[in-house]
Amino acid sequence: MKEALQALLETTFDNLIGQGIIPEGAPRRIQVDRTKDKSHGDFATNLAMILAKPAGKKPRDLAQLIVDNLPANDAITKVDIAGPGFINFFMNDATRFAVVEQVLQDTAAFCSPDVGQGEKVLLEFVSANPTGPMHVGHGRGAAYGSALANLLQATGYQVHREYYINDAGRQADVLAVSVYLRYLEACGETVAIPSRAYPGEYVKECGADLFNQVGKQYFHPYPTVLAGVPEDP
Repeated sequence: MKEALQALLETTFDNLIGQGIIPEGAPRRIQVDRTKDKSHGDFATNLAMILAKPAGKKPRDLAQLIVDNLPANDAITKVDIAGPGFINFFMNDATRFAVVEQVLQDTAAFCSPDVGQGEKVLLEFVSANPTGPMHVGHGRGAAYGSALANLLQATGYQVHREYYINDAGRQADVLAVSVYLRYLEACGETVAIPSRAYPGEYVKECGADLFNQVGKQYFHPYPTVLAGVPEDP
């Protein structure tokens, strides 16, 4: 898709030279990049700003001439000009997913099983922080990681997938204490939650769940638990 846009701009470049809008010796630095903000389209080029000086025109004026001379293409739904002279391209969905159909129809052309040559790859993904609840971002990471692992495996790598469970260290201890204090609350104790304890409703829910499962089996009076503990700063 990116290469197709560059080819269209190459044609436009030649057309503008033929019209005398761009001089023959103008730098042919045609660069197309993916946009970071999708409200600015899928791809963008700064070609008008590069050519503005040799063409003797304002960047936005030259950008408009480039857009006006751009060959029609069914893959492009909209082209607009933004900021000092960026040209933004909006691509249609059919074009965006056409490559998936190509891969399915001609897998051999897109996937060589000999690229990896048996090289070992350790791929860690998701590895969610165990001190907080799961969220949709973890699911996205799982999909990306799994897809990448499958691609590597299909191209000849020996892939080992790893989900690293980081449940050791001070933060895990702080979470355990935070949940226990909420457990004491569920037991009916009046508890002052330290400022450095884990906040959030999920900690309360964990404490309540523990109480529902074991009752007061692990209950100790709050003053006893707090004995010898420095005051909260």
